[in-house]
Amino acid sequence: MRRYFMPVCLAFMAVAQPLRAEDTVSIDVYAIPSKPIVDLVAKTSSDLARQGMTTFYAQGHAAHVTLYLTRYPVSSEAQLKAAVARSVKDCRSLPLVVEGAERTASNWLFLRVRRSVALQRLADEITLTAEPYRSRDITPPAWMGEYPAKLPAFERYGSPNVFMQFDPHLTLLANETHHGFPAFVAELEKSPPKANGTVEGVGIGIVDANGQVVKTLAEYRCAP
Repeated sequence: MRRYFMPVCLAFMAVAQPLRAEDTVSIDVYAIPSKPIVDLVAKTSSDLARQGMTTFYAQGHAAHVTLYLTRYPVSSEAQLKAAVARSVKDCRSLPLVVEGAERTASNWLFLRVRRSVALQRLADEITLTAEPYRSRDITPPAWMGEYPAKLPAFERYGSPNVFMQFDPHLTLLANETHHGFPAFVAELEKSPPKANGTVEGVGIGIVDANGQVVKTLAEYRCAP
């Protein structure tokens, strides 16, 4: 069944006594992939570079798998870090599997990550841990009008991509317009990228409009 891209980076507008834009920030709590996964991201990035396309990884953004992304008051950063640290203090690494790629309707390119029970459990726990510190003055992005089933999750958790809507992936490109993009994707469909690795830890980072980490706030490593 074809999947359609739900932007992981939520560009929200404030409502009713809104915080000023400079008072809130988009923060991603993410899974840190191990070397085999990063190596696959690097290889695919190199293949794309030879065709004239530059991935986020090639631009210097770290490979990561979003667990929970929303907006937070800047003043809540310290509390968020402390809460996540407590949540993952006894964490152990868990399997992380890439199985194929996906081109979205708006020409984003993902490496698909298997939504295992263990990864889903981690994302659920992180969502419940981080949600109390998020901004409450956010409204759904316009694209959600076409996906009313996601609205209850957004209204309760500040993100439409949580719990049963969790859709793990590694983002390579966004809104790609290069003429060679369709042919590259066709080749990926013939020989789907695959890798077996682990989640080495959990990170927290401020992200840009494409959901890419521009400032790491903390990283917590899990025991092997």
